[in-house]
Amino acid sequence: MKTILSFAEIDAGMLAEVGGKAANLGELTGAGLPVPPGWVLTTEAYRRVAEGLDTGGPAPAERARRHLLEAPMPEDVRAAIAGAYRELGDDVPVAVRSSATAEDLPFASFAGQQDTFLNVVGEEALLTAVRRCWASLWTDRALSYRESNGIDHAAVRLAVVVQEMVDARVAGVMFTANPVTGRRREIVIDANPGLGEAVVSGAVNPDRFRFRDGRVLERSAGDKALAIRAVPGGGTERVETAQGELCLTDDEVRRLADLGARVEDHYGAPQDTEWAIDAAGTLWLTQARPITTLYPLPETTRPGLRVYLSVNVVQGVMGPLTPMGVAAVRLISAGGAGLAGNAPADPLDGAGFVAVSGERAWLDITAAVRSGPGRAILPRALTLGEARAVSIMQGLFEDPRLAPARGSVRPFLRRFLRFAANLRLPVRFWVALTSPRRALAHSVAIGAELDRRLRVPASATPAQRLDHAQYVLARLFPLIIRIMPTAITGYALYALSARLSGVPLDEMSDVLRSVPHNPTTEMDLELWHLATRVEPEPFRELPVPELVRRFQEGELPPVAQREVTAFLAKYGHRGVAEIDVGVPRWSEEPGHLLGVLANYLRMDGGLTPAELFEKGTREAKRRIGELAARAGRRARWRAPFVRWALGRTRHYAGLRELPKFYLVKTLAGVRRSLFAVGEHLVGLGVLDRADDVFFLDLRETRAALKGGDLRGLVAERRTTHERERRRRHVPRVLLSDGTEPEALAAATADPGALTGTPASPGTVTGTARVVLDPHGAHLEPGEILVCPSTDPGWTPLFLTAGGLVMEMGGAMSHGAVVAREYGIPAVVGVPDATHRVESGQEITVNGAAGTVTLS
Repeated sequence: MKTILSFAEIDAGMLAEVGGKAANLGELTGAGLPVPPGWVLTTEAYRRVAEGLDTGGPAPAERARRHLLEAPMPEDVRAAIAGAYRELGDDVPVAVRSSATAEDLPFASFAGQQDTFLNVVGEEALLTAVRRCWASLWTDRALSYRESNGIDHAAVRLAVVVQEMVDARVAGVMFTANPVTGRRREIVIDANPGLGEAVVSGAVNPDRFRFRDGRVLERSAGDKALAIRAVPGGGTERVETAQGELCLTDDEVRRLADLGARVEDHYGAPQDTEWAIDAAGTLWLTQARPITTLYPLPETTRPGLRVYLSVNVVQGVMGPLTPMGVAAVRLISAGGAGLAGNAPADPLDGAGFVAVSGERAWLDITAAVRSGPGRAILPRALTLGEARAVSIMQGLFEDPRLAPARGSVRPFLRRFLRFAANLRLPVRFWVALTSPRRALAHSVAIGAELDRRLRVPASATPAQRLDHAQYVLARLFPLIIRIMPTAITGYALYALSARLSGVPLDEMSDVLRSVPHNPTTEMDLELWHLATRVEPEPFRELPVPELVRRFQEGELPPVAQREVTAFLAKYGHRGVAEIDVGVPRWSEEPGHLLGVLANYLRMDGGLTPAELFEKGTREAKRRIGELAARAGRRARWRAPFVRWALGRTRHYAGLRELPKFYLVKTLAGVRRSLFAVGEHLVGLGVLDRADDVFFLDLRETRAALKGGDLRGLVAERRTTHERERRRRHVPRVLLSDGTEPEALAAATADPGALTGTPASPGTVTGTARVVLDPHGAHLEPGEILVCPSTDPGWTPLFLTAGGLVMEMGGAMSHGAVVAREYGIPAVVGVPDATHRVESGQEITVNGAAGTVTLS
């Protein structure tokens, strides 16, 4: 293997040998782009010097660095470096840059994790810089970055790029997509006099430029308080150079933008580049890597700018869905589209308004945004469950590219009328207004019908199980949506009562405390009552894994074994991220549930959840009396009407959770059946494990019944799934040009303010507990839960929480509803709450004002 390679010899296939940065420079040279001449010392040289490297025991990074700095360099490597350097000329200044094999990956750029040495002059200085580059593979920051991205330390090696220095008049960084808003093809340039290191290291406030569609959109002058310049004979110096004028002309910005577009076209993806312009005005490209922080765009064949709403964010599931989870969403959506007369030709394709990106589901809501009726309905619908999206929608309505389309009203009304007719909306509303008994009986009957549909004979073949899964999922939405007219009637009467009493909606939320007929609240209260009946000793004394083992082997004390088994028989279909059919349920993995029980049994003092629920009921009735009295002072007839209307509201509001309860019950039933299919495929040798079936879709699973080997495909998809699980940021709204409207608005927001949507009244000061995943989470009584969002798998934690702060949701979202029922102050829709609040920090939550104050 060659030790030294010129950039022209490198292609993308040599990535493992030369590292990401060097391979990129090789491609750019081959593409005719202006890259300074140079060469790369391959990873083989690093491997030879690193032989015998001991990374076990304490302080592995320090020992590794010392080894690489002190171990003898093989003579042939030393000679190759010296020879390649002499070919550049006599004592030519060079940049010596690290290029690890794990660099510039699609999901991790490793930018700045290893070291660069600038203006290196002379053979001995070059050899020293090479050693220091090798050692930088083992800096503490590089180790931490690899661990956070799940990259094996032992599998990474390092090449060294040696590149002729550019005597830069001005240099900097250029992104070919806006890294803040996500908008593609919007060029963002940071520039500063001298070497680009001043910009890359963050040592200066550079000039900033934005360029799009042939125009310079922004010219922001930085203070440019210093420049880094090359020193004759080697090394660099920092020079104070505060300048008032911009360091790039509009023509230079256009030239840079053109270069950036060429680089992006070459790689087929947005790029993070470094560049320099020398004294002669020549433009040089010194580096290019993919921008790894951009959220991937949904694929679409529809023309024009599209608007997507995240199903995952709305449902509080920030992680990716499994392929089978996506297949289930598509199939369920096909049933929903059929109600409006837009059923797809093949239900497995899903509705045309469903898209997938980043292993997550998205709704294309462009038709609603671009129609008058849609603009009236959409913000009101989002207010109930995703209030932060309302202001985003209002901003989109002002975008001329999304102006209402001509002739959009008639198609919208036609689809709505067909939907209303199929759902028998007028009849459902009338029954809800006139007969609560019949309305509730109808909801119970839907549950009974669902149970009947979910029955699968034990003798069913794998093919029959797939037929049954497709049948149930395709018909699920038209069945469970029949409950919503009753719940909507309750909320409509709530809004009408606010108008009649003259009280703003955000001051009426006490009415919605402790509402009946909410299956999630009923589940949580049953779990609390269970905790009062079981033998406490094992839960207080044993770790959760041991509790799980004893339960699964029937070794818990008799009452605990019987009660937990009974609870799981009724609610075992629930779980965290439960909208994904590929996710285990409590009945499969009861550790979370048993851990919550242990938390309950540690509670000492204060009102019990059952007592809080009763207190909430009394306060709601008292509030109804006050509102009726206020309405009566406006007109006598309004008092009895408001009392009647809010009584209906309380009767029906809890039904909001019932469709999801039935949805998750269906997914759990389908999951059991698909698991049996997975076991069959293991027997055929197609899969390694039964749960591998959830990394196939329904078409692939049916084809797999004929045999074959899908283990490689499953392994690849599991890797992708795990990579996506590490993604921390998922937009709630995304445009097809990559723009995140919320990020666009946040650029002008007050960075110190923590404000959201009022969700549950009251004020509490306590210790914050940031929880990203409820599995194994421990919440001391009175701590304030700070989390991305919640689904019913989270709500057992509410019983010990003193308050709630959520990044997602609206006043009628799941977390807000349950917080009100438990009487804990809550604020939802708080941007970046899990980043801006730290565990252990004292915070004050004002649930009426919608504010979170950091102490």
